[in-house]
Amino acid sequence: MEKSFYNIYKTFFKVGTLLLGGGYVILPLLTSELVDKKKWITADELCEFYALGASLPGIIAANTAIFTGRKLLGRTGAIAAITGIITPAFLAIVLLASILSEIVNKPTVQHIFWGVGIGVIVLLFLAVKEMWQKCVTDKFALCVYFVALTLALWGKIPLALIIIFSLISGIIYQKYENRKEKK
Repeated sequence: MEKSFYNIYKTFFKVGTLLLGGGYVILPLLTSELVDKKKWITADELCEFYALGASLPGIIAANTAIFTGRKLLGRTGAIAAITGIITPAFLAIVLLASILSEIVNKPTVQHIFWGVGIGVIVLLFLAVKEMWQKCVTDKFALCVYFVALTLALWGKIPLALIIIFSLISGIIYQKYENRKEKK
């Protein structure tokens, strides 16, 4: 079979349709299609593309498809491969979104979401309670907590800066305590 945009797209679309379980199952599917049936690349090349795809940020299947498509037909092959591998997932999401939008508005589902929301609040409360017991152990930690809470509720300072402020405060306090113990 010739390496054309359409054939590469069709092959990766087929693999994308069968790709249940994430990027870890793509290797046997691609081996079957690209190495055994079409003989477009070798098993070693495919393993290298898979290793590269797994080592980069992003979706393993998409990364592997880009490398493989580029090997097969350059930039055009990469576009065909990535488009083919993501089209089935895109179509499934669109289909599910249209079904879910109808279901979400039903009163029973709204009650379920309300219950889940309450459950999430309880879990957050328990997490805060556990963190409180482990972190707020002295007057200094309590003071840093109230300053950080006040700054966060004020809303004018980014949370990242508040966290950095708390971190630096803790480091300075610990150095002060260590010096005090040495004397």
